[in-house]
Amino acid sequence: MAKLMRAVAWRRLERPYTRKSKYRKKDFIRGVPTNKIVKYVMGNQKKEYEFRLTLVSDHDIQLRHNGLEAARKTTNKHLERKAPLNYLFKFRIYPHHVLRNNPLAAGAGADRMSTGMSHSFGKAVGIAARVKKGQPVIEVHVPKEKVQVAKEALHRARKKLPCGMRVLVEKN
Repeated sequence: MAKLMRAVAWRRLERPYTRKSKYRKKDFIRGVPTNKIVKYVMGNQKKEYEFRLTLVSDHDIQLRHNGLEAARKTTNKHLERKAPLNYLFKFRIYPHHVLRNNPLAAGAGADRMSTGMSHSFGKAVGIAARVKKGQPVIEVHVPKEKVQVAKEALHRARKKLPCGMRVLVEKN
């Protein structure tokens, strides 16, 4: 399996030239990688909560689906341990943008396989969510006594994402 490229390669918002259509002839992308994010809403959805904590982006950025899944896992695990069935956790973004890479071959015989950069559309290697500055990424609803637990969970999620984020605390 190919090594995962660093987030700096996909960080900048670029023009989305990755058309997906229900008609195969009109597709620019042939085959989109599967989304690694398993769930978008977790916790107790029936209960009303006093506080809402939101993880907000400080930059315009693309967040890859594997980073978002890592943030989801660490946040949900912390909340399950410290506040079992006393929280509501939601993702506020969805990865639609297809990331492409034009792998260049190196080594013996590479000149016969590689076409260089001419018509280098690239192969689909992943998907990302396009996030604007100030846009909420993750939202956690908790009662008053669990605000610190939720804050710690969002700080852990922040470390899994490749940009500056801040946690906003609001009363519902």
